[in-house]
Formats: sequence, structure tokens, C-alpha cells
Amino acid sequence: MPKTYPHRIRKDRRTKNLTKRLQPGDIAVIHHPDLDSTAARALIDCRVAAVVNASESITGRYPNRGPEMLLAAGIPLLDAIGEESFNALSDNLTGILDDDTFCVSQGHCPTGVRLTSEIVAAKMQAAHANLSTELDKFARNTLDYLNNEKSLLFDSIDVPSLKTKFADRHVLIVVRGEGYKDDLALLQEYLRDVRPVLLAVDGGADALLEWRLKPDVILGDMDSVSDAALKSGAELIVHGYAKGDERGAPGLERLEKLGLPATVFHSPGTSEDIAMLLADELGAKVIVAVGTHFSLEDFLDKGRGGMASTFLTRLRIGSKLVDAKGIARLWSQQRFHLRELGLLVLAAASPILAVLLLSPAGRNWLRMIAVTLGLHFQ
Repeated sequence: MPKTYPHRIRKDRRTKNLTKRLQPGDIAVIHHPDLDSTAARALIDCRVAAVVNASESITGRYPNRGPEMLLAAGIPLLDAIGEESFNALSDNLTGILDDDTFCVSQGHCPTGVRLTSEIVAAKMQAAHANLSTELDKFARNTLDYLNNEKSLLFDSIDVPSLKTKFADRHVLIVVRGEGYKDDLALLQEYLRDVRPVLLAVDGGADALLEWRLKPDVILGDMDSVSDAALKSGAELIVHGYAKGDERGAPGLERLEKLGLPATVFHSPGTSEDIAMLLADELGAKVIVAVGTHFSLEDFLDKGRGGMASTFLTRLRIGSKLVDAKGIARLWSQQRFHLRELGLLVLAAASPILAVLLLSPAGRNWLRMIAVTLGLHFQ
């Protein structure tokens, strides 16, 4: 980034909220320890000029891929400027990143660590060594969660009643997580052929609209989905805390302000989890997941103990759940493509057409067909 060219600053403690306001060329000021791949992808898609993090982008807790992705995309990353410097910055100021210093128009110049590929590689190596410790914590958390939430595995779930029919149908659950664009691109033929129920989790609704697909149901806490998506005509389900929790369903307030009807689904776990549980309980035949979390690193990327519920949800659903990439590969292998059939017919017919065009009788016959078709369509 040229030293002589200042860029506008945008900051927020929640990266997913910040990405809604970022414009190409902005400097994103975040407060995000262990910057995960989903957040990094969102920042890359916003085409920011640089990222300044108040926290350590790699704490060493586990090997998170976000910083690596930013550097690979050519986006400079200044790390660990601290809480005081973060609080001193504000939106709409301009700043210049100069090595380890962030020079801001108001005169404040916080310093940090300018991450390079070599620094990131060293930090990632140290984080890999700590992965077994995090795995142990994850396993313990899962056992604790299982002890407290046995109902998630064994009991029936009081799901809301919906107009959209799920029974014996394929259900596509879309989360705007890492790789969701690639997943949707792979699934275009499957979507045309099967026409599954489209169940979006929060910002997954906007991901569907990008492909000109209208979600049937939008479920979540409604903090990362656009007003346009909420007004698309989909049935709306607000993810509420477990019954009895005084926090209730915070996302409901936003929909009430928009004048949109909604149902509340009270359940522990993440919105992604209860979307799967909803589809399963309503009788889905197959559940196809786009942008969801499957690997241990995905779970750790989320950075919260409640991800143990994701593990248990997958235990409950079992073989009914299929990753988008898997279904796309199977579909492309098993489906007999109409385009290929057309090319096959054309190839087989080409010698016949050639003979007809070369012979006087054949040309007369083709002219008669053309005249007949012309009279028919007049």
C-alpha cells in the first residue's frame, strides 16, 4: 500500500458486522483474536486495502488460517496494536500503514507487528504443536455438553410448524461459511434437477440471492442477513436461547421493526445446528450442507465451547447429512446430461445431413421441410 495514499478507516469489534460497512480500499480495523478463515474470506471479498488487528491474529491456540489467507490475497496485516489504540481510532478517519506503524489523520500512530509469510509460518508451526491440547479441551467440552444436553441426541424436538413441506424431500442448508461460493457453483445442476428446499442460516440467504435463488426458509439470530433477504418472502424462524433463558430471542426485535412475521425456535446450540435438527425432525430425506463446519479446524475456528453441539447434532442426524462437494461429485457422475445427449444426437445425424445436402433430392427434401415448417408457424 503506497505510503502517500491514505485510506478511510472502518472499525468494529465484530468482524462480521464490519464487513457489512466496508467499501473497496478501506482499512479494516478489527478486534479478532485467532482470525478465522470465514472472517478472512469476508474481508478479502470486501477488497480492503489493509487489515489492522487490535488482537493477535494467531494466538497459538490452534493453527487458524485467516492471516495466511489475507497475505496470500496481497492484503497487509498489522497485528496486536492493543486495546487502547483500538479505542482511540474511529470511523471515517484516514490512515497509512507504514511497516509496523499505522499513521492516522488525527495524529495517533499505533504500532504493532506487521505480519509476513515467515512470521505467520513460524506462528502456525507453534500452533500445530498445541493442537493436541485444544483437541483435549474440545473432547472434554463435548462430554460436558452431552451430560447437560442429552435431549439433543435422544428426545423429540418441539419444532415450529411451517408452510414449506420438508417430508421426503432434499433440503439444502446454506451457511455463509468458508467455501460457500464454490459449493453453490458445484451444485447448480443438482439444484435444477432436484429443486430442494432452500434453508438459509442468517447470511446464507444473501448467498442464495447472489445466485438468484430464493430461500424458502431463513433461520438464525438475524444479525448477519440483509433486509432485502428478510423481505424476499421466505418463512422466518428466529433462533432463541433455550426455554427458560431470560435472554429470549434477540433477533425477534429486528423483524418486528421491519413488520415481518416470524416464528421462534428455542434450542441450545448454534443456528447451523438447529437448522439441521429442524430439517431432520420435519422428515427431510437428504440434508445437503453448504458452507457448514465439518473438520476439527472448522470447529476451533468458531472459537466457542458451544461448537460441541455441532458435533452432537451430526451424531443425531447420521448418514442423512451430506457435504455439498460430495453430492455434486455424485450427481455429475450419475446424471445423464441432456447437453451430452444433444451432442450425441447431433454427431450421429451429421453424416445423414451431409448426404442430404450433397444430393439434389436431399436438398429438395430439406427445402420442402423448411417451407412446411414456415407455413405451420405463420
